[in-house]
Amino acid sequence: MDKNEKNNFMSPSNPPQPDKNKKYSDYPEKIVEFINKVRADPVSYADIIEDSMQYIIKEKDENNPTNERILFNKKIKAALNKGESVFKEAAQYLRSLTPLPPLEFNKDKCIPLPENEHELNDPNFFKGQVKLIRERTSVNVFFKDFIKIPEVSGLLMFVDDTNKNEGKKRLALLDKDLKYIGVTSKFIGNKFIAYFALSK
Repeated sequence: MDKNEKNNFMSPSNPPQPDKNKKYSDYPEKIVEFINKVRADPVSYADIIEDSMQYIIKEKDENNPTNERILFNKKIKAALNKGESVFKEAAQYLRSLTPLPPLEFNKDKCIPLPENEHELNDPNFFKGQVKLIRERTSVNVFFKDFIKIPEVSGLLMFVDDTNKNEGKKRLALLDKDLKYIGVTSKFIGNKFIAYFALSK
């Protein structure tokens, strides 16, 4: 991947900015496209992960054990559990991979979304929806995301340091045995939510 192609992936020197007027209705299509670009060239994306470390800042937060966050354009912020060490680990892992075939979008794997904030905040809602999906189709891995910009969402899923999954998202998205992906997303009020499901 040459320099211009990397900039189309996500330029660390010019990270994407949120668009207040955009509804991000194309998020499922864009994030699957992004994931498949990384699967096709994981070694090049490792460089981008390392470049993105320049945006990690120290910010005192009693709820964040490392006091580290990643900050893009002073507008997109995500707390990190372990910080730089996980970015380096993710880059190293991607460099160990050979190109992978693309995931195929499958609407049968799409997990229905909440209709309101009550359902959104109910920890049992997502589990219930996954159970319903599994009654009609196979699902091996499922998870949520809350970042509306595909390039940033994708970066943080491949690094996988913004939750307690300890790399499970990264491993799933780069699993050579998984073939299908379903993604649903929407805004509920001013909150963005996306559901992912992957299967063989």
